[in-house]
Amino acid sequence: CRRLRETGPTRRAHLTMVLESGDMESRRRALQAGADDYLLGPLDAERLLERVDGVGGDIAAMPARQVYRHGTLAVDCTAHQVRHDGSVIALRPNEFRLLVHFLEHPDQVFSRQALIDSLGKHALGIDERTVDVWIGRLRRSLVAAGASDPLRTVRSLGYVLDSLDSSRAPLDTAR
Repeated sequence: CRRLRETGPTRRAHLTMVLESGDMESRRRALQAGADDYLLGPLDAERLLERVDGVGGDIAAMPARQVYRHGTLAVDCTAHQVRHDGSVIALRPNEFRLLVHFLEHPDQVFSRQALIDSLGKHALGIDERTVDVWIGRLRRSLVAAGASDPLRTVRSLGYVLDSLDSSRAPLDTAR
């Protein structure tokens, strides 16, 4: 998984690990190694196809040319790209979808389970603490690019993106 994340063509690919056991340590190690999510084996063809359809369906369902701004961040949903002061920030698929979700719903606190549901992963039995890993990755990517962390942790409740005056609605929507 780490090697795939270091290689150019697979750096931003969606990676799902198949785990033999569902213990918390295995799940944590898979996510820390760079997996976007995981499945518990053994696999059958139907479950595998549901997962592939779920990953592809989320990206394909995005509306045409929608750009959100939050301070120095610009998120182009069509190009599936995040920029800070004009520089591209590479995000994994789950982190990108989380950021878009927060931008679409500023000033709303979301529980971990609500965020799992918003990413369409509710049927996959993902542990709620996986959201903490996704949020951590998102924050580290933004800060590493020089952007500020736009998310606020609300103790015992979840996460929220506090709005700025210009982040209430998409800047550009062409249909």
